[in-house]
Amino acid sequence: MNKRILSLAVLAVVTIGSQAKVKLPHLVSDNMVIQQQTDVRLWGWAKAGSKVVATTSWSDQRSEAKADKQGRWLLTVKSPKASYTPLSITFDDGDGQVTIHNVLSGEVWVCAGQSNMEMPVKGFGNCPVLNYNQEVLNAAGKCQVRSAKIPSIMRMTPQEDADTYWRECSPQTVGEFSATGYFFAKVVNKALDIPVGLIEANKGGSRVESWLTKENLERYTQEPTDSAGIVNFKKEWDYHRALVWGNGTFNPILNYTVKGILFYQGCSNVGDPGNQYSERLKLLVEQWRSQFKLGDIPFYFVQIAPYDSGDKQGTWNALLQEQQFRAKKIIPNSGLVCTNDAVYPYEGTQIHPAQKQKVGERLAFLALNKTYGFQTIVCESPSFKDMQIEGDKVMIHLDNECGAISRFEDIEGFELAGADRVFHPAKASHFWQPGGGYWDECIVITSPEVSQPVAVRYCFRNWQLGNLANAGGLPLFPFRTDNWEK
Repeated sequence: MNKRILSLAVLAVVTIGSQAKVKLPHLVSDNMVIQQQTDVRLWGWAKAGSKVVATTSWSDQRSEAKADKQGRWLLTVKSPKASYTPLSITFDDGDGQVTIHNVLSGEVWVCAGQSNMEMPVKGFGNCPVLNYNQEVLNAAGKCQVRSAKIPSIMRMTPQEDADTYWRECSPQTVGEFSATGYFFAKVVNKALDIPVGLIEANKGGSRVESWLTKENLERYTQEPTDSAGIVNFKKEWDYHRALVWGNGTFNPILNYTVKGILFYQGCSNVGDPGNQYSERLKLLVEQWRSQFKLGDIPFYFVQIAPYDSGDKQGTWNALLQEQQFRAKKIIPNSGLVCTNDAVYPYEGTQIHPAQKQKVGERLAFLALNKTYGFQTIVCESPSFKDMQIEGDKVMIHLDNECGAISRFEDIEGFELAGADRVFHPAKASHFWQPGGGYWDECIVITSPEVSQPVAVRYCFRNWQLGNLANAGGLPLFPFRTDNWEK
């Protein structure tokens, strides 16, 4: 063997020997944000039975794990306090090292749901996001906000990895970020002055059942879970399919250590009977919390906006909103954003309203108040509390006024009905008189068409915009006092 061949052979052996056999998932990579001051899970694959050691730039501590028979391994490292200092993590399985760089420690949130969560800052076709150009300009120097978009794919079995990468926010990249998620992250970053990471695992058009596991679907629903049944189920609407989106798009993130979940979904479940949606959403939250193994992590979600699907006076949109309000009450450690004022009057048939800033900011208000301790931030929308009928007048009180309502006159969105169950537009105004009695301050509602009212509604239609809010500027939740429609 001549010297050249010998040298090449030696080089090949050295090269093979220096290549690490440890493999990391795409989420564990350069530019990632790790959850601060906790036990952060890191995972991957290596030769079966091999020992994988992780070392970090911020600590002398070593973390170890042994790869199982399938080569899977998982370990934890103690993460540092949040900062903008770039960090690194090195993995070694004895056959070489892999190091990930430019890691930040901060707060990590999941952005889940359907198209209104998926909608990027640059918008969709014929669906713009308000102030897009300004957001591009303002993104300069905002690399402390980062995101990883999980590709929306269907799979019959749970997937362990997804072809994704972490993006630093900049004028070149911000347009691809989830708009709702990005506006949430901007507010949290400003309030806490620490990095924020977003994991975007969502799919436009998906139903709540799209994210349930096979076990939960078979136990609690009649949804098909076999390949034949799923293929034959609404073939023209792939995004409606149960099971497959959770398997393909959500399962790859379940080992990641996160702070909480943001959820914007519901349009595809409009028309669900009874309490089905609220019960299945509760089931989904329980499933995700169990799968993440992080306890009852916060779950903050968004009520669907008013929408004119061809019948403005119909109520099926409002019935789903009612189910979401019920879900807020039965899901522990949750919060709900009202969007009744986040649609322009000319957006009746726009399923993707442009004002995503309001949505993201209100999700951030919930997180800042309930999760991060900013008690002075108003985070809850007002809601109906009780009513009293006196002659042709209905008087109501609200919860979560926070010391004020936004207007005393020209209040829009109320309707009254008598025993005939026909609702008519109503006049509503603030009422106050000295005396200190329970009904000495309230909202008084009347309608010339209803002399003996029995029920009141507020924006309880597919398309109806109100204008009443609390001291924090948060809009009143749509409601009804009757149960005439199921």
